[in-house]
Amino acid sequence: MVKKLLTLLFASVLACSLSTPVFSQEAPAKEKAAKEGRWEGRVVRSSPDKSTLTVRKVGSSVEKTVQYDSSTKWVSQAHGSKTVNDIDAGQVKDGDRVICRGTYDEKGVLHASLISKRLSGSM
Repeated sequence: MVKKLLTLLFASVLACSLSTPVFSQEAPAKEKAAKEGRWEGRVVRSSPDKSTLTVRKVGSSVEKTVQYDSSTKWVSQAHGSKTVNDIDAGQVKDGDRVICRGTYDEKGVLHASLISKRLSGSM
């Protein structure tokens, strides 16, 4: 009985020690993945030539540059509504409230996969 318990204990320790390097190798791969991000506020400047929006967080002076491209999805939605409307980049103007989702690059620029124009609600 004691021999079986020792064998089981040894097998468990061996299995755990062999699985640890596998899990530790996954961590660097996740660190290299782009960091998912979200930024919301009011559009301060838009530059269609550079495909960027400068968005200032409401109640703050902090601004972030949001880069968009042809793969960026543009939508509008009223506060509290479940209805989402597809729009194009030309419908977002300076002063509009937006929520941007995407990935940050090493320079802190958010590359937007989705830009949502908020149609109502105060900030």
